[in-house]
Amino acid sequence: MRQVADVAANSTLAVHDACAALAYRARLGLEMEMVVAHAGTGVSHPVESYFDALSRVKQDRGDACRAEWLSGRCVGIETPTAHCGLDNGFNLLETATAPVDAGPLSLERLDAQAHQELADTLDALQHEQACVLNVAQHPDCPRDPDWYARVCVPRPIYQELVSYRGWHHWVGIDAKAQNGPNTSAPVLHAAQSLNVVLGLAAASIALFGNSPLESGSATGLKENRLTIWPRVFKPARFAGDALLTEYPSRPFRDLGDYFRWMFQPGTVTRSLPLDHRYDYKSAPTVIPDRDPSLTEVLHAARWPGRRSDNGQEAVLIPHAMHFEHSQIAQFLDARWRYRLHTLPAMPELLAAWREEGGLESLFAACGVDGYIEGRAAGAGFADACLIREAGAAVARHVLIGPSALQLGILGNLEEATQLVQDWGWQTLGMLRQAAMQHGMADARVRALCSDVLAVAHAGLPAHSRQHLAYADHVLESGRSAADRLLDTWNSVSQYEDRLQRLLPHHAALHPSLFI
Repeated sequence: MRQVADVAANSTLAVHDACAALAYRARLGLEMEMVVAHAGTGVSHPVESYFDALSRVKQDRGDACRAEWLSGRCVGIETPTAHCGLDNGFNLLETATAPVDAGPLSLERLDAQAHQELADTLDALQHEQACVLNVAQHPDCPRDPDWYARVCVPRPIYQELVSYRGWHHWVGIDAKAQNGPNTSAPVLHAAQSLNVVLGLAAASIALFGNSPLESGSATGLKENRLTIWPRVFKPARFAGDALLTEYPSRPFRDLGDYFRWMFQPGTVTRSLPLDHRYDYKSAPTVIPDRDPSLTEVLHAARWPGRRSDNGQEAVLIPHAMHFEHSQIAQFLDARWRYRLHTLPAMPELLAAWREEGGLESLFAACGVDGYIEGRAAGAGFADACLIREAGAAVARHVLIGPSALQLGILGNLEEATQLVQDWGWQTLGMLRQAAMQHGMADARVRALCSDVLAVAHAGLPAHSRQHLAYADHVLESGRSAADRLLDTWNSVSQYEDRLQRLLPHHAALHPSLFI
C-alpha cells in the first residue's frame, strides 16, 4: 500500500502515544499476483500488448492511466485505484489495490475493487489470447537461462541480486504467485501484530495452498511455492541472506528487536539508494564496500561503495532513508511495512533503536503509516472446478479470503496472541512445513486452522464474516485448491495436451460469471 500519514510530533512518550492514536488510519489493501497462460494451450505466457489493452479498458471507463517504462518496455500502469504491473517476470502479473479506509464495509469495498481489477485484467488479456490460471505456480513452465532471459523484468535490482549476491533468481521465474493481504496496524502494536501473523501462518498456507505442481510433475507438496526461498538463497554469496528466510527462534519484543534481527551481524546490507525514492526495485543504488551489515553502515559517518548500475565509485552518507529503504530485506511469511512522513535525524533514529519501545515512539512522532504484509497465502481465484464443488456463493470469496482472515486475526489481536501462546511459538514454526506438505490432511494443521478461523470470525463484524466462506469450506471439506488441482492433473497427466485440458476447469473465471 502506498500511503501518506499526518505528522504527529511531540517530545514525551505519553504525547507520542496519543498522537499515534489520533494519526492512525485503519486501511486495507490487496496485492494480487496472477499466473498468465495462453488461453488456447495453457503454456506460460509472457504478456506483450497487455498494458496497452489494460489502459484502453480503464480509460474507456474514465480512469486516468500513467504508464511506467523500463528499458523501452511498459512494465506497469498507475491508476487512481491500483498499480497494475509485473512481479519478477512478464508471465506473472501483479496488481496492488489502492488502500481502502477500514470501517463497517471495508472488506466489501476491497472485495469490489479487487474483483473489478481482476475483471479488467481478464478483459485485457483477451487481446493476446491469454488468461489467468487459478494456481499459485504454473504447473509446467521452464526455468532455464533462455526462458529467464526472455521473461525476466529488466529491473536494476535483479542485476545486483544475481550477479553480486549470487541468488538463483530464476528459481521463481515459473510464476510463483501469492495473494497478499495488506492490513494496517497501529505502530504501538506493530510487533505484536507481526508476531501473530507469522505465528499463525501455517493456517494461511494450508487454507490457501495452490501449488502442488512444478515443471510438469507433482511435487509431493500442497504449497510448493514456498520452497522458493531456500532454493534461491542456498547458493548465495552471503549466508545471512538465507538466515532472513528462516522462522525466528522467538517472537519479536518490539520493533527495535525486529530490526536488530533483520540487520544482525552476519547479514550483509543490500545496495542502498543515493536519493530518497520509494521505487526500491528501480532506484539507483550503491553497493557498500567490504560487505557490511546495515547496522555497521548506519553507525558510520560515511561508507564507500560502487553504484550498482554503472560500477562507478560513490560515497554513502548514512541517512534514515537507508533504514526505511531496507525494510524489505527479510522474506518471512509476513513483514511490517511502513512509510514515515518525516524522516528523523540519524542520531535520533539510532538512539531510539537502542531503547525498548523507542522506535514505536519515534515513528509515531514522525507520522508513520504502517501495515502488515501477509505473504503466506497462495494465489487463488474462482474457477469452474470450485463452483462445481462448493457453489458460486463460496467461490466468490476466494480472492478476498486471505484479507478477511488477516483482518479478523488483527481485529481480535489479544485472542490471536493468546492462541500463539497456547500452541507455542516453536510448535507453530514446525507446523509451517506440515502445512506446506500435507495441507488439510495433517490433523494438527487442520486443528490450527479451526482455531485460527474461530479467532478471525470473532474479529470481524457479523456482516463481514461471509468473506471467510471459502476458508470455512476448505476447513469443512478438508480440500484446498491444491487438492482440486491435483485431482484434475491426475486425470489428464497422460495426455500431451494436459495443460490445455486443465483450462476449462482451472482458468480464473471472469467475476461477471459468479458475482
